[in-house]
Amino acid sequence: MKDKNCVDVNVNPCKMCMPMGACLAFKGMEKSIVVMHGSQGCSTYVRRHMAQHYNEPIDIASSSLNEKATVYGGEANLKKGLKNVLKMYNPKTIGVVTTCLAETIGEDINRILKDFMVEEKISSEDLTLVSVPTPGYGGTQFEGYYLAVRKMVEKIVEPSEPNKKINIISGLMSPGDIRELKLILERFGIEAVILPDVSETLDSPYRGLEFEKLPEGGTTCSEIKTMSGSLATIEFGVHSREDHSPGEYLKKEFGVPLYRIPIPIGLENSDTLMKLLSKISGKKIPEYYVKARGRMLDAMIDSHKYNGEGVAAVFGEPELVTSISSLCLENGITPRVISTGSNIKKIRAFLAEGLDKYGDEIVVLEDTDFETIRSYVKEKEVNILIGHSDGKYIEEKEGIPLIRVGFPVHDRIGAQRQVTIGYDGSMNFLDILTNTLMAQKYQSYRDRMYKKYYKEDEDVKEVTA
Repeated sequence: MKDKNCVDVNVNPCKMCMPMGACLAFKGMEKSIVVMHGSQGCSTYVRRHMAQHYNEPIDIASSSLNEKATVYGGEANLKKGLKNVLKMYNPKTIGVVTTCLAETIGEDINRILKDFMVEEKISSEDLTLVSVPTPGYGGTQFEGYYLAVRKMVEKIVEPSEPNKKINIISGLMSPGDIRELKLILERFGIEAVILPDVSETLDSPYRGLEFEKLPEGGTTCSEIKTMSGSLATIEFGVHSREDHSPGEYLKKEFGVPLYRIPIPIGLENSDTLMKLLSKISGKKIPEYYVKARGRMLDAMIDSHKYNGEGVAAVFGEPELVTSISSLCLENGITPRVISTGSNIKKIRAFLAEGLDKYGDEIVVLEDTDFETIRSYVKEKEVNILIGHSDGKYIEEKEGIPLIRVGFPVHDRIGAQRQVTIGYDGSMNFLDILTNTLMAQKYQSYRDRMYKKYYKEDEDVKEVTA
C-alpha cells in the first residue's frame, strides 16, 4: 500500500491513455480510419494492444511528428499523412486524434482540417473528418472513448424527421456483446442505431486470401445523421462526464429523450434494459427473455452456496467494473476491492445499496495502479481477480486466479467473442466465476483441513506431553 507521506506516483497504472479509447470508438464506424497526430510510437502502442486483443489486423496512421515539427508545428506532416491515407485506404471517415505532443504545442487541428478540405477540393459529402482532442494526460481510454463518440455525433448528426428507431450508445463492449445486443433488439422487433458498432469491424469472418484494408461493418454516416429523429437514446454510461456524453448532446440540441443506464451485466442491470426497451417501444418483453430471466434466477440459486466463499478484486474501466461488481453483489461474491484507473468518484455512490451493509470491508479505488490494488488484494484476503490481462502479475505473484474480461486481454484467445451482457451472457459469466471458485476449493481443501484440524491436534499433543 502506498505510504501516505510519499508523493502519489502510479506504479503500473490501471489505465491506458485517451487516444486508445478514441481509436476503439472510431473502429465502430463504417470505412473509418484513425490518423494520430503525434509521434510514431503512439500509434504503435495502440496498434499493438488492439491487434493482440482482437486478433485482427489493425491500421492506425500517424503524422509522425519529429523534433522539427515539434518546434515549428506539424501542419505539413498532418496534411501529408491525410493525403496518403486517402490514397491508400479511400475511407469514408477519418478520425484525427491528437496526442500529448500535438496538444502541448497547441496545434489548431480544426483549422488545419478545414484548410485541407479546401486545398484538396474535397466535399463533406465524400469525406467526413472528425477531430478529437485526446492528450494522454487529459484522461484515460474511458474518457477518450466517450469524447470521440460525442465528437462524431456533434459533427455528423443533422436535423431529421421523427422515426421509430432507438439510439444505442454501446460503450466499451466486445464485438460479441454488440452481436448479443443486436439479437435482443431483433427479438423485440426494434430498429436501432448502434454507435459505435464493432460487431464486424473488430471480429470479421475469415475470407481466405482476400484482404480488406477497411473491413465491412460499422455504423454508417447516414445512420448517424438520423439520430436526431429517434424515439430515445439509451447510453450505456452512468459515469461519463456530461460534456462527453453523446446522449446529452442529442437531448440538448434535438430534444431526444435520454436514458443513461449501466452495462446490462447481472440480473438487475439486465432487467433495467429489458424494461426500458419495452417502455420506449411500447412492446412486451419477448417470451424468450422471460424464460431466460428464469433460467438466470435458477443458476443464481444453484451457485449461491459456492459463491458465498468468493472474495473478489474487480478492476478495469469504470462502467464494466460497476456492472461486474453489481453481478457479484447479487450472487454472494464479496467485491472487497473495486478499482479503476479513471478518476471517477461515483462508483461507491452508484453501488451504495449493495455496499452499505459491508461498511469499511469494501474499498473503492479510483485513479489507482496495480501496486496499490495488489496491496489491498493481500490485505483483504481476495481469492478471485476479475479484470483485464494487466492484472496477470498479481495472479502470478499471489497465486490468485484471474478471470479475464474487458480490454485489453493479450494473453488469452477469444476476448473479442466474449459475451457477458443480458441474461444469457450474465449467466454464462456467473458460471465461469462459480466454477473458478469451486476449482480453487477442491484443489486446496485437503491441505486446509490438514492445517486446521490434524495440525492443531498435533500441536495440542506436543503441548500436553
